[in-house]
Amino acid sequence: MKNKSELLLKTIEDKTIVWFKNSNEYLVLENTTADILKRLSKGISVKEIATALAKKLQVPLDKTIDFILDLEKKIYANKSIINNTIVNDYRDITKPTSFEFTKYYKINNEVYKIEFNSEFELYLVHPKFAHLETTISDKIHTTFTVFLNNSFIFFYVDNNFIGAWNKKEVHYFQGKFSMELIQKIHQKKENEWMGVFHASAVSNGKKTILFLGDSGNGKSTSLALLQANGYTCLADDFVPIDIEKNEVFSFPASISIKKNSLKTLLPFYPELENSAEYHFKRLNKIVRYLEPKNSNFLAHLPCKDLVFIKYEKDSDISFSKISKIEAFQQLVPDSWLSPIKENSELFLDWFSNLNCYQITYSDNKKMINTVSKIFENEL
Repeated sequence: MKNKSELLLKTIEDKTIVWFKNSNEYLVLENTTADILKRLSKGISVKEIATALAKKLQVPLDKTIDFILDLEKKIYANKSIINNTIVNDYRDITKPTSFEFTKYYKINNEVYKIEFNSEFELYLVHPKFAHLETTISDKIHTTFTVFLNNSFIFFYVDNNFIGAWNKKEVHYFQGKFSMELIQKIHQKKENEWMGVFHASAVSNGKKTILFLGDSGNGKSTSLALLQANGYTCLADDFVPIDIEKNEVFSFPASISIKKNSLKTLLPFYPELENSAEYHFKRLNKIVRYLEPKNSNFLAHLPCKDLVFIKYEKDSDISFSKISKIEAFQQLVPDSWLSPIKENSELFLDWFSNLNCYQITYSDNKKMINTVSKIFENEL
């Protein structure tokens, strides 16, 4: 089979993580299985691999041959490149000459102009960045243009076509918008990012911790509570890490707060009482947005700790180190990871050096105390 050599293998704990270039996918495999793939990728024949395996495991040769052929079929059948043919290349689409909404956002000392053709497009972007809005409209750093045409969301940056997505792919558009924004803020191209993680990044000014957890587990609430206690929100939901420094870079979006967290957070953030509420039907959630107390959106800090956090009513504080393989399998599905081989290798090296923890809590003070100990390396 073609391109079998385009894979990476990284042994972590008692398993091997395999990355496939063709599909940019990661699989966690038993070491023996991964070793077979490694040998196949080097062009070693099935019979030669099977003979060595049969001897090692003391099983009949025909059984090991069947096993390897079956493995080869299963692994590689679903790892080929999906080549989507674009029927419409959008050359016949004309950008509007006027826009219903034009917003200006100030990030650090740069002004970004965003043009929206209707309230629908505005709703997709503005709520998360409303705290950055400014009346300054000169010295524009970058112009982003978003408009709807034939039920497709079109996106341009400085008159350069970036992409078009149908209404069912709103989250892909939003991800691309954020990716273009971080490239402009930090002056790094897409190939200079290792990945972007669906997590919350909290900082003590020296380093950062990544918080992960399923929706509703209290990830953003924990971040907001930590911010109220002197820590900094570096990024929420969209956490970029670069390849040069392997560090978390700040992202200026607001912290999304769900309705059931208001009671907990109102004593710290009374402004949430009257802030706008947004209903995202596709995600079946109602949120308000909280401004990150971060004055430096150029900041970037190292990260050595990954914490799965969960609020559980009436539970005592529970803190434990967890398997890196378990953490990897939860981290990767919701992440954008660079498809470049060298970047994938850096990602696997970076991940293998992380400390992975689980915190379950109901007492906010105990949670904050535990996190402070992680920052101070006291656990």
